[in-house]
Amino acid sequence: MTVITAAHELLDSDVYIDLRPSLGLPLHLKCEGFNFAGSIKIQPAARMVEAAQRDGLITADSVLIESSSGNLGVALAVITASKGLRFVCVTDPNCNSATASLIRALGAEVVVVDETDDTGGHLAARKAYVSRRCAEDPALVWLNQYENPANWIAHYETTAALIAKDFPGLETLFIGAGTGGTLMGCARYFREHRPGVRIIAVDSVGSVSFAGAPGPRHIPGLGASAPMPLIDPGLVDEVIRIHEIDTIHTCRRLAARGILLGGSSGTVITAASQWFAHHRGNPHTAVAIAPDLGERYIDTIYNDTWVTHHYGHDDLNKILETF
Repeated sequence: MTVITAAHELLDSDVYIDLRPSLGLPLHLKCEGFNFAGSIKIQPAARMVEAAQRDGLITADSVLIESSSGNLGVALAVITASKGLRFVCVTDPNCNSATASLIRALGAEVVVVDETDDTGGHLAARKAYVSRRCAEDPALVWLNQYENPANWIAHYETTAALIAKDFPGLETLFIGAGTGGTLMGCARYFREHRPGVRIIAVDSVGSVSFAGAPGPRHIPGLGASAPMPLIDPGLVDEVIRIHEIDTIHTCRRLAARGILLGGSSGTVITAASQWFAHHRGNPHTAVAIAPDLGERYIDTIYNDTWVTHHYGHDDLNKILETF
């Protein structure tokens, strides 16, 4: 039995879904949405806040500010509310409206920055806004998830260690790449403790996290419009890039079986499915990390009008024809 006294104390999930019955994949999905923040981001958020408090960067008068596409914003809103701190989340129009509403419901301020850079992304404008606000107000504290080592350390010490314990015969691990915190924490752990484990990074088409051409992306979470400082490509065995429409297809296939997952989770599962299509045969032990659940995506990837608006009738019809 697990007993907690505050919302930020519930961090780890030890729940896996065997995807053989639903998708025919020899894959165990580590579900990270069963906490008060609803995503894996609760772990780095808690670690970054704890480190900043320990180092004296956060005082009773501090106001945290962070750039986020959504899930980290919710996690920080949970933690700051639990600890009696104030928080400003700086996001962009791609953030799900349900996510923004949730952050506000937790007592935080939400700022939506709609400027874009040359690639059409919002990241540079979000970070510039945070920097400008911090220069204007000394009470603001920017944890900077993009460069903060506590981001990947959280996953080194928790996510990766738990997977290693649960799957001593693990051969392949699929991990989505956003800021690189989850990916690098797990990659470093297995390189040091179980170097034979194959690390496969999952990215979105249009992201430049592992080079490639920038392009439009509408599903928040994975991918980036600028290289992420935390990511070391040398720690990764393979990179698989997924088109967003394929993510939506996977999410809806699983929803039809009662498993409602978020966009980041759907992208990682899609990559694993494509990988296994080329690696059939021998029994295989593989795990994929599902960062989030799907309730916050009801108005986007599970909404026919939204899908048609961003991807067109033809792509939507192809998805619907498979059910």
